Amino acid sequence: MTNLLEKAVAKARDLSPDLQDEIARLMLAFVGDENSVYRFTPEEAAEQDAADAEEARGEYATDAEVRAIWAKYGL
Repeated sequence: MTNLLEKAVAKARDLSPDLQDEIARLMLAFVGDENSVYRFTPEEAAEQDAADAEEARGEYATDAEVRAIWAKYGL
């Protein structure tokens, strides 16, 4: 381990456990670990579950709905 990395780890030891875990996830993602860095909030997880269920039922946005979203953002 380099001196710089040792210094960073020493500083990280003083952080809260939550921040230490965030740093660990970032480091693991950087070196190729397959785990996701971002963690959904409970609300985001519920929204994703709802979207997955819509997809499973074959419910997709219509062409008109997609065009309206694009137009909203000038695309």
